Amino acid sequence: MSDAGERPAFYALSPGRWRDYWTLLHPPYTLLHLSFVAIGASLAAVVDLRWFGETLLAFFLAIGLSAHALDELKGRPLRTRISDRTLWVISVVGLSGAIALGVDASMRISPWIAAFVAVGGFLVVAYNLELFHGAFHSDAWFALAWGGFPALTGYFAQTARVSIAAVIVGLACALVSMMQRTLSTPVRRLRRHVELVEGRLRLRDGSTERIDSDTLRAAPEDALRWLSLAFPLLAVGLVVNRWP
Repeated sequence: MSDAGERPAFYALSPGRWRDYWTLLHPPYTLLHLSFVAIGASLAAVVDLRWFGETLLAFFLAIGLSAHALDELKGRPLRTRISDRTLWVISVVGLSGAIALGVDASMRISPWIAAFVAVGGFLVVAYNLELFHGAFHSDAWFALAWGGFPALTGYFAQTARVSIAAVIVGLACALVSMMQRTLSTPVRRLRRHVELVEGRLRLRDGSTERIDSDTLRAAPEDALRWLSLAFPLLAVGLVVNRWP
């Protein structure tokens, strides 16, 4: 027997003050999605650190701040005490900052970056506010928006073009995002919606083991922790290898 209604996420802190903002950032997942930007950028022959930094900052503002603030406005899944007004300010400021960085890049690198800005801005709003009857709020769109799109954008910001290699890497990052989603969905349900878990496993040797919420979520959450460490490290290594 176990109460599954503990913290809303394994990285969530107790509610209140600065701890709410840490929880709102979804640090492991934000870091994972930023690593996709870096992996895409590392496909360039040489990584331009200015545009690499601006691209990372734009995605941090759009995903780490704006998308997560909009998500929290929809039913308070993280149970933070941040006011609705503050969440709207975070969302608008974050998305506006990302768009401003994109406009700067579109004037200096390629006007086609404006298309990336438009797509990214649309996805942040449509996915998190579940617009169009939730048509864009699905696992597939999550994988493309938070996995494939950052990788492709990271590459385009370095090279002003799209290559077959970048598309393939983008698809790989989308699949990693799908893996994240597959692992996180059942543990989110356990933490946020399930009140009680009870049961036993009967082994072939006749012994029994108790099942509770900790048992059910231990393996997927450990996998998510390792995933959120492995890919940022991979991204750092790839970018360092491309420094001029």
